[in-house]
Amino acid sequence: MNWFVYAFICALSVATADAFSKKALRDNDQYFVAWVRVMYAVPGMIFLIPFVDIPELDTVFFVITFMLLPLDIVALLLYLRAIQVSPLSLTLPFLSLTPVFLIGTSYLMLREVPDMTGLVGILLVAAGVYCLNIHAVKQGFVEPFRVIGKEKGSVLMIMVALLFSITSNLGKISVQHSSPMFFTIFYVFLLSFSLFLIVRFKSKNILSKAFSHPLLFFCMGTSMAIMMLTHLKAVSLVEVSYMISVKRLSLLIGVVYGYLFFKEKNLKERFLGSALMVSGIVMITVF
Repeated sequence: MNWFVYAFICALSVATADAFSKKALRDNDQYFVAWVRVMYAVPGMIFLIPFVDIPELDTVFFVITFMLLPLDIVALLLYLRAIQVSPLSLTLPFLSLTPVFLIGTSYLMLREVPDMTGLVGILLVAAGVYCLNIHAVKQGFVEPFRVIGKEKGSVLMIMVALLFSITSNLGKISVQHSSPMFFTIFYVFLLSFSLFLIVRFKSKNILSKAFSHPLLFFCMGTSMAIMMLTHLKAVSLVEVSYMISVKRLSLLIGVVYGYLFFKEKNLKERFLGSALMVSGIVMITVF
């Protein structure tokens, strides 16, 4: 298979894991689902251990990784809370703001100014955000933007996108001081253990709960494991920017899942808005 197939499977797996997570969140809080989502992905990583070379790890790796961990946990908890309280089609598209925030942080930290394609990408993302709630234009031209603030899940996902713009940089440093496959496996185990400690502190009988819906949890974790594996395979075959652009098709798939499985409304406008936002991502990351 070529890199596009792997990247598309990665996108499909992300969206599928989100749909299963939303279903699991009907009966569980985001802390428990966050742990199960990662924990059930661990078995898929175990099979890779014999094929992974352990690199020499320096102080930078451990410092950056343990800086990354709490930020990732907060982002994951906010992410799951967002899709719990709001439709997938009104939350997932806002992940497209991550590259926009990256442009902002690059300017603040490095005084890097985006070129024309980057500015066009930002405008496409903004147009997509507007189209997500374009039905509200009947109440005023700026109302589609105002509606965002009234949707709790949308606000939470914007916060997640901002956190991702930080964690993506930290994760890149950790990979540079180890290796992509080693870091992925090591970090999945670390994240799973850390979430277990949090959930164990908050709840009782979590081990029995972890097997209360084995098929649902297995599908969720397997989707996450497939996402990680196909992500690694795709980036080994093509530039990261191209792979990420295809992976963000998960936003469109998530909108469709929301319509098919959760009876979410306004599919056309939300799909259009998401498509514009994905186009903006492509302009920012590829060109």
